[in-house]
Amino acid sequence: MKKLLVLFALALPLSIWAQYLLPNEEIIYSFETKNGKKMALVKDKKDEYIQYRFGNKNKVEMEFPSTKTKDSWKQFSYRSYMRGGGKQNAGMELHYLSFSHNGYQYQVYKSYYAEDASYSTGVTVTDAKGKETDITGIYKSIKGNLSSLDESKLIVKEDTGL
Repeated sequence: MKKLLVLFALALPLSIWAQYLLPNEEIIYSFETKNGKKMALVKDKKDEYIQYRFGNKNKVEMEFPSTKTKDSWKQFSYRSYMRGGGKQNAGMELHYLSFSHNGYQYQVYKSYYAEDASYSTGVTVTDAKGKETDITGIYKSIKGNLSSLDESKLIVKEDTGL
């Protein structure tokens, strides 16, 4: 009986995570939020599609795009900026993934500023009137790396303008 309970306890987190990661997928970037939600940006292991998922630990509340096709890559744009030199040069590392869905603009972000050694991650959601809502992520819960999109030839790259 004890063995069954231990097995169940170990399998439960895997079954919860299974909603966010299918067997043919890998995490590009994910984190938990301060309000108990989870964000996961995943891709097919053969690069057949990319998908954003968001919700609570028991249920994916939003999945974008809804279809898993090669065209999904074109629905996202990525930009980044890095400046070295540490605190004395105001070093920074900024990564942004953007997409539009149902009249809202979503921007997943990860940033580091050397001046105050601050790190942040989250999702900024902007409605049609320009009102922004920031969903703050827990930096220590990050899995994967948003900067891996720098190497992808499939995703649309934006110029940072800097």
